[in-house]
Amino acid sequence: MTATPIPAPALVLPGPDTPVIPAHRIVDGYRGPIAHYAAPAWPLIPMNANPGVTHTTIHWPAFPGPFREELRLAAWTMINGELPAVFLRERHPTWRSRQAPKALYQTINTWCRLAGWLTGRGITTLSACTTQVLGEYGRHVRDSGAARITVHSMLSSLTRLWVFDQISGRPSGIACPPWETEGVDDFLPPATPGGENATEAISEQTMGPLLVWAIRMVEEFSDDILTAWAEHNWLRATAAANIATPASRAALRAFMDRIDAGRLPIPTTRWLGRTTIAGAYIAALTGASLNQVYNATRDLGWRQAARERPGPCPLRVPVAGQLGGTPWREALDYTEAGFLMRQLGTACFIVIAYLTGMRPGEVAGLRSGCCPDPRPDSAGRTGRHLITSTVYKTARDKDGNHRSEGEIRDVPWVAIAPVVNAIRVLERMVPQGELLFDHHAHDLRGTRAGTGSLTVHSLGVRVEDFITWANQEAAVRGLAGEVIPPDPHGRIGTERFRRSLAWHIARRPGGLVALAIQYGHLRTSVAAGYAARSRDGIHDLLDVETARATIDTVADLNAALEEGAGISGPAARRAITAAATAPQYTGTVITARQARQLLANPQLAVYDNLHALLMCVYKRDKALCHRGLKEAPSLNQCVPGCANIARTDQQATGLRLRATALDQQADCVPGPLGERLRDNATRLRGLADAHHRTRTTLQDGTA
Repeated sequence: MTATPIPAPALVLPGPDTPVIPAHRIVDGYRGPIAHYAAPAWPLIPMNANPGVTHTTIHWPAFPGPFREELRLAAWTMINGELPAVFLRERHPTWRSRQAPKALYQTINTWCRLAGWLTGRGITTLSACTTQVLGEYGRHVRDSGAARITVHSMLSSLTRLWVFDQISGRPSGIACPPWETEGVDDFLPPATPGGENATEAISEQTMGPLLVWAIRMVEEFSDDILTAWAEHNWLRATAAANIATPASRAALRAFMDRIDAGRLPIPTTRWLGRTTIAGAYIAALTGASLNQVYNATRDLGWRQAARERPGPCPLRVPVAGQLGGTPWREALDYTEAGFLMRQLGTACFIVIAYLTGMRPGEVAGLRSGCCPDPRPDSAGRTGRHLITSTVYKTARDKDGNHRSEGEIRDVPWVAIAPVVNAIRVLERMVPQGELLFDHHAHDLRGTRAGTGSLTVHSLGVRVEDFITWANQEAAVRGLAGEVIPPDPHGRIGTERFRRSLAWHIARRPGGLVALAIQYGHLRTSVAAGYAARSRDGIHDLLDVETARATIDTVADLNAALEEGAGISGPAARRAITAAATAPQYTGTVITARQARQLLANPQLAVYDNLHALLMCVYKRDKALCHRGLKEAPSLNQCVPGCANIARTDQQATGLRLRATALDQQADCVPGPLGERLRDNATRLRGLADAHHRTRTTLQDGTA
């Protein structure tokens, strides 16, 4: 392998006042300032139109002094130029002539780390960074403990430094990295599972109650919270507009005398960690000006009394939402309205992110009006709700370079009822046409300027805060069964919702997770093309999870059969044949391509139906669930007597346990309903008895 020759320099040297970002790379709609070359900080926001990402800035004082100006020129050259076509010709197709702003920032930070390492070795110029030195640094990065994909990205960033240094107006002379001539494998650690397919799904024990609380917030509490927030804002505006008059002073004194006479709690709020007078609330209730309130509370010693007798600030709005059959609040409080709005926005994000399969950045980019109500067709039939969204991660221009402004997804997402409800709530929180997660509407304390939505990082923090809030609510109300337990794999974040949806669709047919939401129906909708196999759809994840579920099923069956377990049913022999293939797949990292190959293998079409306590060893021409018209079974429509059924000892034991439970229910239910329960229990025991009469094992020699 030889290094690709790079053409002669193509860019002139910039001056101190030269803009960092050229006009053609500034996104449409940006009207802010552009940093100059000599500025100590280079914000990259003018190149980034993705509303859901954290805006990045290059801070040059953080770079080692000896390398600062050399790297500044290389960075300017990379931002203003492109990798030459002759260089890209021999590269992997994933290499692009330009990088997205986030990738640019990461590349330049990698240069900064190299400069720090060189400084520690007494090297103070890029011209002294020889191929041998770069090789030592490459092995240093390889042995740092970073993942293979991370190390590969860092080495690629150093290759970019070498290339852009050559086409700059003043090359520093950094040498060609050795991985360009020797190959990169020796500079990479061993491969490990990574990417979206390696993300752990959220456990059912965590996801179930989390979804319950999120949907409850959206569908049961949202009207109360939005009304309370409107009342909160009206009170604040009223207090700010009040004018001091003798009448307002008298009304204020009457209000305060009544509280003092009865030693009643004083309306208070928390400010900077301290309990203080709720001045705006009191001013709005009495008609007094804010200055009158603060002066009167000081003169009457209420500031100290408030810490001794802190009281609520109830809003005069009705409470309609219920929790466990009773109102979820006696009254909504002025001081908690903003906090509840934050939790409501987070609940909407959880519902949308989990029940659509969108990536979090795509959710953050949704706008009001993205999910219109479907219009009836000529026959009066109303179709499904569809969501039009903007794709960011895979958006590319005609040259294959990333487009930070994204592009409209070719095929919209399907929206089931909880998702539509969440979008409608968000549309009440933001102006028409604005981002549903616009930070001006959701960051109620106004902690940052500019435009855009809440960042994906901020949404991840809010998800954890929502869990804390929900658990506090459950504890106060004695709802021990609705506490959201910690997930075994740590923080929920935002990236895991998409993977979790695919996991639950593949492994819990018929919607057996929280609230009996029909995941089977959702998969049918997805498969019908509403989130089709265009870029960024969820089909690849569904294939991976279904393949993993199949491998787990045949591996568990193989282990049970090896230990002497029995199996029965018309498809028992096909199940045993499938189980025998399990060892070759166990421990394999499944990619989307491998998953499609596995799912296309008819010998591996084994599905564990937890609800029916059986296995479906699927053959389309034998299926009774849908008369053999589909490539996969409808597990929520299993038909007794189907030739695709097999049953294990463990499932037969489950039938007996379920029969016992039905008998116990029948004892508490008089009349025909009790008889039906007993008849069902008898039927289940009959299935278990038939299994034990006809079961076969590997040890029998007849399997």
